[in-house]
Amino acid sequence: MKKTYAGASWLIAVALSTVSVGATAAEQVVKIGLTGPLTGPQAAIGKDDENGVRMAIERLNAQGLVIGGQKTRFELVSQDDAADPRTGMTVAQSLVDANVKVIFGPFNSGVAIPISNLVNVSGIVMATVASNPSITQHGYPFVFRISASDTQLGSRMGEFAAKALKVKRIAVIDDRTAYGQGVADEFISAAKANGIEIVDREYTTDKATDFVSILTHIKGANAEGIFYGGYYAQAGALRKQMKRLAMNGYLLGGDAMCNAELAKLGGDAVDTRVYCPQGGPVLDQTPEGRQFKADYKQRFHTDPLTYSAALYDGVNIVAQAMQKANSIEPAQYRAALAGIDSHGVSGHYRFDSNRDLTDSPITIYTYRNGEPTPLASSQP
Repeated sequence: MKKTYAGASWLIAVALSTVSVGATAAEQVVKIGLTGPLTGPQAAIGKDDENGVRMAIERLNAQGLVIGGQKTRFELVSQDDAADPRTGMTVAQSLVDANVKVIFGPFNSGVAIPISNLVNVSGIVMATVASNPSITQHGYPFVFRISASDTQLGSRMGEFAAKALKVKRIAVIDDRTAYGQGVADEFISAAKANGIEIVDREYTTDKATDFVSILTHIKGANAEGIFYGGYYAQAGALRKQMKRLAMNGYLLGGDAMCNAELAKLGGDAVDTRVYCPQGGPVLDQTPEGRQFKADYKQRFHTDPLTYSAALYDGVNIVAQAMQKANSIEPAQYRAALAGIDSHGVSGHYRFDSNRDLTDSPITIYTYRNGEPTPLASSQP
């Protein structure tokens, strides 16, 4: 009897082992790619984007989604593109080779523009927060934008400068990146249409630290302010140098300078005469936003910056599209994503024929006590 019992136990153990192996084999792993500036002067924003994706993945894995009849686990493959187009191409190819099912990012338009063709040809969905309008104007069916474009951001700031600030004369500086030039061009177009004279157009780089020569030239043009097309790392230094030269006019810019890091770099020079936009609603003004902000701070011990909420939403809408298509493969779920109609933390996600958001509210911020403070929110 003892021998028979032992044999039965062994058979039960084998059966359980077989079930366990089968259950493990049935789980599918979906690799989620992320490309962004995780090092260098834009590292804070890159890590913020990564945190948004990571938090969404952790929550999806806790839910135990079943897609295509298989339990699905998501895995983050995050790579540093250093805000550099060449590095970005290498990173994008690496993510393609890793068989990711979606690529989130890049943050920088100068990286997004060249990699979009590679990613599209590879048949992988790309969901970017980069804002240059051309990214979604090539007709690439796998390329989506999950935040506002320069057309929306730059135009809104041009209208704001004319109608709210009553500016008549303004100078423009851009850093010659695809992002900086793009948002500056859109600002100029809207500013001119609203009666503002562009008294000077100057150029710098996204590595610059000294703006004194440019600012001295602008000061002689009697501009009431400056619109800067570029990133927060340069905008902080620019504002400090404006103050040093007793240039007390406005500093306006795009979304890439619109975060708490700007005030850390610019100190008390970043004040109520600095204005910039962000796409999406103010987190503190909705229950979902307040909960996201609290959860984010608990998880990462810092406040969210610009686009972590949009990327958090992006992961969720891709997961929804996969569930609707009953497939993790981009070729199968892409159409479901294009037809998505979903509310998230950062807004309402519906795409037009270019796969740009149809509903993208713009919030304009100023700075008080070192913190970006929202003024108003409006549809573009």
